[in-house]
Amino acid sequence: MLQNCKKYGLFIFTLLLFFATIFLFHQDWQNSHRDLTFAMLDIGQGDALFIESPTGTQILVDGGPPRKILSQLARMMSPFDRQIDAIIITNPDQDHIGGFEDVLKIYKVDRVFESGTSNDSKTYQNLKTEIKNKNIQNILARKGMRLDIGGGAVIDVLFPDRDVSFWASNDGSVVAKLTYGNTSVMLTGDATAQTEKIILSEYSKTALASDILKVGHHGSRTSSSADFVKAVSPAYAIVSNGKDNKYGHPHQDTLDILTQFGAKVFRTDLLGSIIIKSNGQNEVFSFRK
Repeated sequence: MLQNCKKYGLFIFTLLLFFATIFLFHQDWQNSHRDLTFAMLDIGQGDALFIESPTGTQILVDGGPPRKILSQLARMMSPFDRQIDAIIITNPDQDHIGGFEDVLKIYKVDRVFESGTSNDSKTYQNLKTEIKNKNIQNILARKGMRLDIGGGAVIDVLFPDRDVSFWASNDGSVVAKLTYGNTSVMLTGDATAQTEKIILSEYSKTALASDILKVGHHGSRTSSSADFVKAVSPAYAIVSNGKDNKYGHPHQDTLDILTQFGAKVFRTDLLGSIIIKSNGQNEVFSFRK
């Protein structure tokens, strides 16, 4: 009799523990999906941005150089999650697309957005073939497109506004603005000062103003013109660049412009991945080496 009571008690305890675990997991899931997550991943000299909306939609903007991205995604996504809703290729250079071959081997991707500029590299040609073979919807990103990623978060494409198939890859880079409540991030890819000039001629300062500027072309002096930074007027500027890179990124000229207009600068070579959480009102920054 006593033994049966012990077994019954153990069963009840196990059952309660099970339901408590489910409840805590549900609460944790709800908490994690109330915020927008934006992360500049530490992939060395290149670009890879991870976005998760408050409803769980996941976007990867660029994939960085080869053999870097998967370890960083594993730190942002559940080990059981094998789906990315969309990838955005801001330009087809190696330091932006090299990691996508690995991504497509592991993750199911629903849509690909790209600028329309091309590259003769084997990496880009293989990527195009893989996208076609997997029947992934391939879309040209164009001015006026809005990606509703859920929970009130949207990505608005600002550029290209025309056919850029014969443009240099950086000049034709996708530029977009991520907005969630009072939080906004200007996504510039490798857009040059020439591209910024076009954007400035087509949008008001109000439309361009953003809390956070993803600094163009890893902080190169060919991007982030004074006029553009002034129009965006960011409180924070984030730079993706490799430690002791051979290009000297970010250039001091660019850092001086950012400082001139009051932006606080964060760099992946110094801080590791830059992770920003927003509830639509306030942003919280964290860093991960």
